[in-house]
Amino acid sequence: MNKMKKYIAIALLTGAFFTSCGEYNKIMKSADYDYKYEAAKSYFGDGQYTKAATILEELIPILKGTDQAQESLYMLAMAYYNQGDYITASHYFSTYYNTYPNGTYTELARFHSGKALFLDTPEPKLDQSSTYTAISELQMFMEYFPDSKRKTDAQIMMFNLQDKLVMKEYLSAKLYYDLGTYTGNSSMTADGQINGNNFQACITTAQNILKDYPYTSMREDISILLLRAKYKLGSESVLEKKEERMREAIDEYYAFKNEFPESKYMKEVEDIYKDASKYVKELNE
Repeated sequence: MNKMKKYIAIALLTGAFFTSCGEYNKIMKSADYDYKYEAAKSYFGDGQYTKAATILEELIPILKGTDQAQESLYMLAMAYYNQGDYITASHYFSTYYNTYPNGTYTELARFHSGKALFLDTPEPKLDQSSTYTAISELQMFMEYFPDSKRKTDAQIMMFNLQDKLVMKEYLSAKLYYDLGTYTGNSSMTADGQINGNNFQACITTAQNILKDYPYTSMREDISILLLRAKYKLGSESVLEKKEERMREAIDEYYAFKNEFPESKYMKEVEDIYKDASKYVKELNE
């Protein structure tokens, strides 16, 4: 009996499948565009976005200039968005708001175009060209709709994207720091000291991050990296540059301590200060 029930259930499901496929094929072959449009809306409402998009792709040129034109284009963009095809979705959202700058769905189209690009951005270590594009799109949304109830969501996405750019630059700065000193025929002075290193590149990169993104949530981590790099640059410098660079590390110590008096890095910071101060003091005794 259980086997029989199982076979009946399978038969019913198979029949429903073929009925569904048959209906879809019938829709695709139909020349009744109103029928097709209603079918596309039905598929969209049921979450069958691939079928909805396929039908709408055919209908968009035909419906141009009709009462259904705006809705069909916006629905097509949302169908791709809901499938996770964010690049195609953003393309159709932008097509919508460029075609209908004062349209019924223009605010939503601009917002979702930016959000689609936001969702498509890669992890920080990869190329961030698409992140800049997403930021630009979200900025445009806020310029066009400054009073939108979605403004806060757009701002949060922009902050997240900026943090991604900061992380990208931070990873570059940290890489310079981790590479440290290097040796070679031209990197040794007469007294045998190493004078080639990547710490200056780390310093420059870290300073640029703090300048370009002064309110980043990573400010403390970038600042400690900057202090470390200045200290290491001083430590690895040739004798004639060592005192000057150690003093720069001491200045950076004071800047860090003033900004982050309760920092989790404070023990390390104090150790750097003590060592740099000791060197400068001994040099001037």
